[in-house]
Amino acid sequence: MSNSKDKEPKVIGIGGIFFKSDNPENMRNWYSEKLGLVTNEYGSLFEFRDSDNPDQKGYLQWSPFDKNTDYFSPSDKQYMINYRVQNIEKLIENLRSEGVQIVGEIEAYEYGKFAHIIDPEGNKIEFWEPIDKVFTELYEGKTTK
Repeated sequence: MSNSKDKEPKVIGIGGIFFKSDNPENMRNWYSEKLGLVTNEYGSLFEFRDSDNPDQKGYLQWSPFDKNTDYFSPSDKQYMINYRVQNIEKLIENLRSEGVQIVGEIEAYEYGKFAHIIDPEGNKIEFWEPIDKVFTELYEGKTTK
């Protein structure tokens, strides 16, 4: 889960599973009540450990989105996968040079950098170069594990 710029630009894990829902609040509640997910207004944050550095926590975001969301656009699919990546700038540069459709620009937030692409079947894919410690500080004890 290193953010080192000298790392090969690639996917290193799953960062999130997002899907459209008729009623996201009911879905979050159902998954919490029936399946034991610890939920918040975004969904559930699954906590795991980095296999190469067991003291380092990592996170996967599970989120139902309103069925009318445009966040998955230009894809018309019902879901979107978020992949954890390293060296996001170089990864996007490489993919652009290979003719992959890039959606928007790289965006940076306190919890990491994000970018989007479209795969050959029209699925929008989200890349996330995470800063996991922000989630550890914000959600300690409030994750699904």
